[in-house]
Amino acid sequence: MEKNKIGDRVKILLIDEDESIFYLIRRVLAKENYRIYTSKSGRQGMEMSTSICPDLILMDTALSDMDGIELIRWFREWTDCPILVLSEQSGYVDKVNVLYTGADDYIVKPFHEQELAARVYAALRRRIPSGQGACYEAGDLKIDFSKRQVILSGEEVHFSPVEYRILECLALNAGAVVTYQMLLEKIWGPYASSSSRILRVNMTNIRKKIEKVPMEPNYIITIPRVGYRMQESRTASVS
Repeated sequence: MEKNKIGDRVKILLIDEDESIFYLIRRVLAKENYRIYTSKSGRQGMEMSTSICPDLILMDTALSDMDGIELIRWFREWTDCPILVLSEQSGYVDKVNVLYTGADDYIVKPFHEQELAARVYAALRRRIPSGQGACYEAGDLKIDFSKRQVILSGEEVHFSPVEYRILECLALNAGAVVTYQMLLEKIWGPYASSSSRILRVNMTNIRKKIEKVPMEPNYIITIPRVGYRMQESRTASVS
């Protein structure tokens, strides 16, 4: 079996009204050094997600306080982290609905411990760029893709999951223009609205964190009515 090399900084949010499953999942995933946060309701899960910014969400859609499908839609408004649904419903219609809504995988209860661990690992691994171990470097900015870490002038800068994914996408395509639609589809999926202002809001936040002079282009240049271009990396490891 392949050793889990993703690291122990991964935060997983578990949303399920059946508290008996908490112990099982904690026991299974603690072996991989993941940090597990648990919620007994959809509303509580929403509140926790905005504070901890999870790297992966495990959730049941059978929630008494809200519609699980709507909860998935809500998550997809601001995060692209993997969502794995755990459900007792085994019908194909249930699976199709949650997958089209934005979930990444569907696991039928009861499940085997090793299957859960493998599916979680696979979902997290897909988020790591194919150029694992590569870095982006320009000026005082460095992005380590394998660690998902951003360093500016020697200090680590923290980003929300969505902000990081946008910055990562631009850095991996450094020197090339990335259109608005390309970013929307990459981060929020193929059904993202081209008129969504969420991209502009996130770009404003990103620039505040890495641009020394807001009114002057530094690392990210806006191409009016088209998209953005990130300054080329001085390393040869980014393609």
